[in-house]
Amino acid sequence: MTTRRTFVSSATLLASVTALSPAVAQDAAQPAKQADFLFVQTANGMSFDKASNRLTLHGVSPVTVFFSDRPERIAGNMQTTAFVPFWSDGKDSFLSDPPNADISVVEGKELRQVVAVLKAPELKGGDLSYTVQVLQGDLPAKGAEVSVFIDVIGMPMTPVSYAGVARRSYRRAVIR
Repeated sequence: MTTRRTFVSSATLLASVTALSPAVAQDAAQPAKQADFLFVQTANGMSFDKASNRLTLHGVSPVTVFFSDRPERIAGNMQTTAFVPFWSDGKDSFLSDPPNADISVVEGKELRQVVAVLKAPELKGGDLSYTVQVLQGDLPAKGAEVSVFIDVIGMPMTPVSYAGVARRSYRRAVIR
């Protein structure tokens, strides 16, 4: 399974194998800056099994959005299938340090916000399930229009890292 660290390490290894320009090699020699990323997942609906503390997002978007705050202001998206492996084994994984999340759910005509720790994700088709530890609030048994705002993780911002690639892609984005 891919972890955040192996994902970044793979990108670094790939870049070192290919011919690097002197400017990129010089940047890679400098200490890596860190950027803190937040993630957002959306779904059409949700259900919560209180007995097993299992939250299931139904009709989850196949894309997870990520962004950072100032001064970098990096934004982009990644496949949700690529996000789920962040919980695999390793020192730098969500398995060893599960993220907090704000879960915003529309229940009837009311917006409900719940703060929880997300653990053990499982993606099956269009449904994404997490085991949750509720820290604040109460999750309803069912809800619609769900947004999950996942807490910060730090990632290096070198030109060959995932964050560096995302930064360059973001700056080169064309508005359609």
